[in-house]
Amino acid sequence: MSDIKMNVMNPKRAIMGLEIVEVSAEHDKELSRVIKCVGEEYGAVGEGFGPSDAEVDAMSLSYTKENRSHYLVALLDGKVVGGCGLAPFGNDQNICELKKLFLLEESRGLGLGKQLAIACLAFGKEQGFTQCYLDTLSNMVAAVRLYEKLGFEHLPQPLEETLHGACDVWMLKQL
Repeated sequence: MSDIKMNVMNPKRAIMGLEIVEVSAEHDKELSRVIKCVGEEYGAVGEGFGPSDAEVDAMSLSYTKENRSHYLVALLDGKVVGGCGLAPFGNDQNICELKKLFLLEESRGLGLGKQLAIACLAFGKEQGFTQCYLDTLSNMVAAVRLYEKLGFEHLPQPLEETLHGACDVWMLKQL
């Protein structure tokens, strides 16, 4: 994926003013606010949930191509409305993790989560990962449905090195 901003269009309707860009330091503060706000909305607060990870306050420092990581930010009329990332998982060089797909309510239902996830999964494949893991919450019904449609399969338990022990849905996809 290039460093050039992508214009995003939903096949069902054009979404004026919507862009997907790679994360940069200018997005960190607002992105942190979005992740924490959406986390709070779904009860993902405290130890064991993604919004509490230290990286949330400076996503641009954690997601770099040098460490085989990638985070995309969704902007609507220049406002950060969400994002999605991908990073190596644990010590297995073949497994990546789809991380922190969070969207403000105003940007849901537009197909944006799907576009972000597909772009991140393509990056993972380019990086040579063969599997992608994720963990989430069962009350994030639309997200779980999206992951299933993208080919993720449910696991009976989390992978051993997960950082999010409070999540109750674990999934894996072959890339």
